[in-house]
Amino acid sequence: MMIDLKTIKHISKLSRISVDEKKAQKLRVDLNSIFEFIEKLNELKTDNVQPLTSVAETTLKLRPDEVHSHNLRDEIIRNSPEDNKDFFVVPKVVE
Repeated sequence: MMIDLKTIKHISKLSRISVDEKKAQKLRVDLNSIFEFIEKLNELKTDNVQPLTSVAETTLKLRPDEVHSHNLRDEIIRNSPEDNKDFFVVPKVVE
């Protein structure tokens, strides 16, 4: 797949990016080299290759979920800007 200058100009117009002739030529060369590389990757046979989640084959250290603080509700509500026993009261933002 080869990209021509007309396509570069069209893409720049769609994305509302101003591109002069010099930049358009460089973009054309860069995009064509990217597409050439993609075509090379498409030639690889990957049928029996397992997908990777990471290049480093390590397992994560797991830790148990433990609750270290209990019933902090009253302490949290005490920080409310207005006095209220049930919930946090904050200034109105939207009218």
